[in-house]
Formats: sequence, C-alpha cells, structure tokens
Amino acid sequence: MNTTLPYIKELTIAMRVSDMNTSIKWYTEVLGFELLYKLDDMGWAELKSSVPGVNVGISQVEDVKPGGPTPTFGVSDIASARSTLENQGVKFDGETMEIPGMVKLATFFDPDGNSLMFFESLSEMG
Repeated sequence: MNTTLPYIKELTIAMRVSDMNTSIKWYTEVLGFELLYKLDDMGWAELKSSVPGVNVGISQVEDVKPGGPTPTFGVSDIASARSTLENQGVKFDGETMEIPGMVKLATFFDPDGNSLMFFESLSEMG
C-alpha cells in the first residue's frame, strides 16, 4: 500500500502540564524556546523550538501522567547542553549513554516529569 499524505514541514509536539505559567517559564528560560501564543480559555500554549518547523504545544490538565513519545532534540555538544541544564536544576535520568560510533543520548525531565532527550550524532553521516 502506498499512501501519500499532504505533509508540510512542520511538527507540533503536544505535552501535558499541570501549570501553564510554570511550564511556559521552564520551556522558555531553560530550553530557550519562544512563546508563540497562549490561550488561557483553552489551557493551551505553543512554543517555537530552535529546530525549524518544530513547535511544542503545552496543554494544561488536572492530572498529568507522564509517558508517551519522548521529544528528542539534536545538539552539537551533548556534554555542554547537559551541563547547561544541570546548572539550572534540571533532573537527568542517569548518565549520558553512548553507542560507540553512532550516538550519545541524555534523557531529562520537565517540571511535570515529561521526558525529553538530547542526542549527539557520532557518525560521519550525522
């Protein structure tokens, strides 16, 4: 089966959060995202990441249950990126993992326990 869908070069990753203002502050101040808009009556805000065409939407809910997909952002220096976040009190899930010759990975958490990840490509193709 060959299905052709009319994709565009944009992606919004939706995350559930318990406090809209706390999350906006964290995503802008810690990750450097830019607030695009906030809809208080809908409990929704959207932030622009530094990756072209990739936004993060945050939806305020009463009961946040972390899980689901993990947004994984490529960085040129994972040790530096990790150090920057750790200096701001961001919790990481263990040490940075490395698959030799392929990739380094570091998982971290937002204030609601949603997981995000950095990757640094070690391959010549990356």
